[in-house]
Amino acid sequence: MLQTYRVETTIAEKGILTVQGLPFHKGDKVEVIILSPVRQSAKAKRYPLRGKLISYDAPFESVAEDDWEVRP
Repeated sequence: MLQTYRVETTIAEKGILTVQGLPFHKGDKVEVIILSPVRQSAKAKRYPLRGKLISYDAPFESVAEDDWEVRP
């Protein structure tokens, strides 16, 4: 069974991460998982057409009508 302990911190220069005051003892085995919040720019790329103007050319006309074939 794993004990979970959560700490928020900021990465220092050159990608160095320092976490202090953990409730563990020297020699304890721990698993480190680093999560980063999704940046706003990454979300914007997910839906590139959101907020864009949409127009329809002949919205009530049939689509691909010539591609259908009727067999007797």
